[in-house]
Amino acid sequence: MGPTSSSSAWALAAYCHGTSLSLPRSTGYSNSATAPTQPQGRNPWVRTSWVPIRVRVLASLTVMLAIFLVMTVLVKVDTSSWTSGFFAVTIICMAILSGTSTIFNSSVFGMTGSFPMRNSQALISGGAMGGTISAVALLVDLAASSDVTDSTLAFFLTADVFLGLCVGLYLLLPRLEYARFYLRPAWPAHVFSGEDQAPQDSPSAPLAAPGPRDPSIPPLRPILKRTAGLGFCVVYLFFITSLVFPAIATNIESLDKGSGSPWTTKFFVPLTTFLLFNFADLCGRQVTAWIQVPGPRSKVLPGLVLLRTCLLPLFMLCNYQPRVRLRTVLFRSDLYPVLFTSLLGLSNGYLSTLALMYGPKIVPRELAEATGVVMSFYLCLGLVLGSACSALLVHLI
Repeated sequence: MGPTSSSSAWALAAYCHGTSLSLPRSTGYSNSATAPTQPQGRNPWVRTSWVPIRVRVLASLTVMLAIFLVMTVLVKVDTSSWTSGFFAVTIICMAILSGTSTIFNSSVFGMTGSFPMRNSQALISGGAMGGTISAVALLVDLAASSDVTDSTLAFFLTADVFLGLCVGLYLLLPRLEYARFYLRPAWPAHVFSGEDQAPQDSPSAPLAAPGPRDPSIPPLRPILKRTAGLGFCVVYLFFITSLVFPAIATNIESLDKGSGSPWTTKFFVPLTTFLLFNFADLCGRQVTAWIQVPGPRSKVLPGLVLLRTCLLPLFMLCNYQPRVRLRTVLFRSDLYPVLFTSLLGLSNGYLSTLALMYGPKIVPRELAEATGVVMSFYLCLGLVLGSACSALLVHLI
């Protein structure tokens, strides 16, 4: 989770740096180009918690980097004499990494809510790119490496380098004129109690109207109310994906496994599951840079999300092994899991990116950061529910 999250921040910083020379000079607003002119001055609504976003991002990155450095050192340490202690240290490190990665993800999602959708798309695609690079590294390791210790050391060193780059690039971000333009404070609008209010993409959205609200915490109820439909899409998307990948997909064996070929034994799952899914997911996310249909309020979007449920029986009827209750193998060709995995990845990447990008854009700009955090919560909720239910689904097969 850590390296993938780090690649997301790297993508954001690199994208902002690459487009800093094209800073818009007009003061009119458009989701794809500029932001409305905002009054100068400090505004507490910019924060989504009592801890400033800069502190949250840098602290989480620093903690992740420190833990990965410790784990890198432990690779070369002989732990045979204290296996129980080493196991406890590993579990503690994993728990801390999981928590800090969640804080980092939600903070960066929230921050990009103030940027145009193309930046949100670049951030989300960065996560998929991290998964694709990891899958390629796994294949290279299987093909070229014979020493497990050296392979592990190489993977951890790579994570250390990327996390270090992340810290440096995030420190660079506030120095870019492009980033400062979109991160400037937004005054709270006069309606925060859940009443109808023009979203960012509305030409009548209010620009400045200070209100007598508690400035310490953004209003959660209107955010949840406005993003309920998109939230359902995100939760259900990742619920279905987590049910199938990796619990079901990684146990689908080649029908030609008995031939002894490395392509049907050693490389079959890394190729047809990890690499193919992550690459298809990356392609689906990248398509949203050019095509953004259906819209955030379209009923077609949740319809397509629900349609992905059909992928569950398709994977279950492939050559999943071992089979205890469901004996029938309907799809007797290795092409079927390849096709189904491609559909799973493409639909997950395209539909989830749309929903995550739309969320911060259907609320007023001053609530964009908080809405980004809420959308990341929906994502985590879907992953947790899917992972928990995948064990039951495996039991049914």
